[in-house]
Amino acid sequence: MPGGLVALLDDVSVIARAAAASVDDIGVAASRAGTKTAGVVIDDAAVTPSYVTGFNPARELPIIWEITKGSLKNKLLILLPGALLLSFFLPSAIIFILMAGGAYLSYEGAEKVMEKLGGAKHGKTLDDPIEDPTAFEKQRVASAIRTDLILSAEIMAITLNEVAAEDFVTRAGVLAIVGIAVTVFVYGAVALIVKMDDVGLHLSRKPSHLARRVGCGLLKAMPVLLLVLSFVGTIAMLWVGGGILLHGVHELGWHAPSDWAHDAQLAVETATGSLAGILGWATYAALSALVGLVLGAIIALVLHKLLGIGNETADH
Repeated sequence: MPGGLVALLDDVSVIARAAAASVDDIGVAASRAGTKTAGVVIDDAAVTPSYVTGFNPARELPIIWEITKGSLKNKLLILLPGALLLSFFLPSAIIFILMAGGAYLSYEGAEKVMEKLGGAKHGKTLDDPIEDPTAFEKQRVASAIRTDLILSAEIMAITLNEVAAEDFVTRAGVLAIVGIAVTVFVYGAVALIVKMDDVGLHLSRKPSHLARRVGCGLLKAMPVLLLVLSFVGTIAMLWVGGGILLHGVHELGWHAPSDWAHDAQLAVETATGSLAGILGWATYAALSALVGLVLGAIIALVLHKLLGIGNETADH
């Protein structure tokens, strides 16, 4: 009996050590995968505030919560099982899913640039009269969750591609951790951003001179911040989308576009000394954004001008 108990405890110890190692592996892999998804996360955080601005302040946090729940469902109930099944039965399809998402992001970013340059707007925006606030709120939440699904699919596909060689438990753990962490980060940041004006208004009414100055500063900063976020979101769409497409065509055997971009990055790094890392990265990101802009504009023109898709019902 003691021998059996000792053996059992020894087995438990081995299992515990294996589990601890597995958790450690998941943490390391999640951290590695998280860095690869940073561009899409920036895009997600920058784009989402546009879906909740312009509403009654009392409705902002409930709207963000609805989008957050939709995002978690997207990641954990749809994309995570789908990604795991894909990694088992059709791993070669991951690159095509990434490229489809890259094309979508490029299209979205290019369309925003075209609208800013005077092109036609597609669908209802916050600048248009809102006849039914409740219906419009539901429409914006649904639109945000659809956009989140695309961005989340990119995040999960990038993550899966990064941990494709790991075992099933590690892949599942990493996908879940990255999915939850990204959702909490993105929508926590969005909640802080959209409520910043309320905080500023509250502080501006305080008797303290310092509090009033901080409050007035926040109120003045909000329109600038939202404008910057809109700009960053558009650039991130083009940069991430174009970068995914460059990587995708390289993986499929057409090396020239990616090689040209990397050669330009290397040339800048060689010429810039201590700033090589930053300027080299910026060069590759800028070229990726240019690729995204060109291809996205072509997609937008084909959809709207040749096929007539999205001219009435698209929502941005």
